[in-house]
Amino acid sequence: MTMIQEAGDKVISNVERVIVGKHNEVRLSLVALLCRGHLLIEDVPGTGKTVLAKAIARSLGCSFRRIQFTPDLLPSDVSGLSIYNQKTHEFEFRPGPIMAQVVLADEINRATPKTQSALLECMEERQATIDGTTYPMPDPFLVIATQNPIEYEGTFALPEAQLDRFMLRLRLGYPQPIEEIVILDEQKRSHPLDELGEVLSVDELREMQDAVREIYVDSTISDYIVRLVNTTRSHPDVYLGASPRGSIALYRAGQALAGLLGRDYVIPDDIKTLAEPALAHRLIIKTSSTIHDVQAGQVVRELLETTSIENIHPTGQAGGPRDLRAPASQAPSA
Repeated sequence: MTMIQEAGDKVISNVERVIVGKHNEVRLSLVALLCRGHLLIEDVPGTGKTVLAKAIARSLGCSFRRIQFTPDLLPSDVSGLSIYNQKTHEFEFRPGPIMAQVVLADEINRATPKTQSALLECMEERQATIDGTTYPMPDPFLVIATQNPIEYEGTFALPEAQLDRFMLRLRLGYPQPIEEIVILDEQKRSHPLDELGEVLSVDELREMQDAVREIYVDSTISDYIVRLVNTTRSHPDVYLGASPRGSIALYRAGQALAGLLGRDYVIPDDIKTLAEPALAHRLIIKTSSTIHDVQAGQVVRELLETTSIENIHPTGQAGGPRDLRAPASQAPSA
């Protein structure tokens, strides 16, 4: 697991050359990438959402495409289309911008539901079907979508099926005054993004993604995840709770976060750190509760306090720690 931690630290340090003071958010972005998940960044304009996506792509040597979502954008503008070639008398497929390893879906909620639905198959099944032919997405494949939570005119709210396909939702927020001074100084002559180089190859990233799957998750941790997700479905303020896809997201993200922190097993604190980014956007709060300003994040934090973590043995043993030299697949069960 040292390999995952060292490689992750290199990527995080490189990205933080342009994203100042957002260590936790940068790390969570890498968590989503290691889990082969997707990321939704919801924040006001100018907080670095686009820069974060570009910095991740450049740090990994991944191909990068940006899609500016607008009301007149068509599904074919996203996934691609077949064009008739008069010379060959055949239809040729012209891939759309979604056929890249890191895709920035900028202001995704400005596109119509028909165009938003073009992403559903791509994000979940990692393929796109155009004119009856299925084309695979590149590997790795990460969609980073952004939306402005303040301006609602001319926007279309993301449907629950679309939100559920994002592994994590983040908010970058404004930098602290001292951090903003650093940003001004660094951009005095040029943008530091222009000098950002590759620190991890695509092949190394794929190895990390495979290694993350081997991180040990004890049955008591799995039980804790399921109990936590189930409580979102019975909370009095929640109309629709998190789906089983939310449980899987929390499970996979826990493995990635443990690896980035240098462990080969998941602990309850990993799940607690990831609960709000992984679950809050999957909850629909009742209308009667929204009147009283009940927020999804607030509900998740409340459930974390009330869900018991007793009798959880992260290493599979009630006694001393498991031998960390043993492969995770050989870890004893609780």
